[in-house]
Amino acid sequence: MEKAKDIKQVAGVYGEPGFNMVGNGFRVLNFFPGNYKLSEKMSPFFLLDYNPEIDFSPTTEARGVGVHPHRGFETVTISFAGKIAHHDSAGNSGIIAPGDVQWMTAGSGVLHKEYHEKEFAAQGGEFQMVQLWVNLPEAHKMTAPKYQGIRKEEMGKFTSEEAEVTVIAGEYEDVKGPASTFTPINLFTAKIKQGGTLRFSFPENYNTGVLVLKGKVEVSGENAEMNEFILFENKGTEIVFRAEEAAEILVLNGEPINEPVYHYGPFLMNTLEDIKQAFDDLNAGKFGTLEE
Repeated sequence: MEKAKDIKQVAGVYGEPGFNMVGNGFRVLNFFPGNYKLSEKMSPFFLLDYNPEIDFSPTTEARGVGVHPHRGFETVTISFAGKIAHHDSAGNSGIIAPGDVQWMTAGSGVLHKEYHEKEFAAQGGEFQMVQLWVNLPEAHKMTAPKYQGIRKEEMGKFTSEEAEVTVIAGEYEDVKGPASTFTPINLFTAKIKQGGTLRFSFPENYNTGVLVLKGKVEVSGENAEMNEFILFENKGTEIVFRAEEAAEILVLNGEPINEPVYHYGPFLMNTLEDIKQAFDDLNAGKFGTLEE
C-alpha cells in the first residue's frame, strides 16, 4: 500500500469554463490557457480545447476552420466521434476518424485548415473532439513541419478486468504509444468500469492533468465528473482513480519545458522578437501556400 507521501494530491478540480466557437465547426470548452492557474502548471501542454458530444445537423457547408498559420508548437487532435479532414502547406492531408489521432508538428511554420469531413458533414451526427497545443523547446522551435496520422488500430492498448488504457504517446505498464514527441510526454485515454480502479505512476516533477470525458471519478479524496478537469500537485508519484460510475478520462502528463513562453495568436515562441519574425516570415511567403 502506498504511503501518504507517495500519493499525488489534487491541486484543484475545475468545472466547465464556458463554450466558445472555433471557426464554425468546433464548440469547445477552453480549459487552458484561458485559466491561468492551469496554464502555468500544465507545460509542455499549452492549450486544451474540448468539444463535448454535440449532434451536428446535416449540411453541405464547409464546417470548421479555414487556412491559418502556426509556428513553434504541435497540434494534437483526438477524435472520439465524428470525422475531421486536414490539409496543410507541407503537402500533408488526412481524415481523423473516431479513435484516430493527428499529431501535427508546425515547427518552423505551416499553414493548415481543418473541416468536418465532407461525408460526415452531409450526414450529420455525433461529434466529440479534443485539440491540444504541445509546446516545443527552443532547440526545436524551428524544426521542419511533419505530420503523424495515427490510426485507432495502431494505438497501444492495456486491458485489465477493471479498465482499459489507450496509449497515444509515452508508456503505460510496458505498453508504448506510437506518437513520437520532442520532450517526454504521456498521453492516454482510459475507460474505467463502474466501481473499478485504475492506477498511474508518474515522475514527481512531471505536470499532470486529467479531463473527465464521461462518468464520475474519485481520486486522492476528491470527486470529479464529466467535463471537469483535475490538476495534480508536483509531489508524490502515485494516482489511483475509482469510478463511481463508468468513466472515461484523458490523461495529460509530461516533463515541463522550463523556458520563457511568448504567445501571440497562432504562434508560440520564446520572445517578442521571435513573434515579430514569425509574422515577417509569414508575410514573405515562407510558410508555403494552401488554397481555402
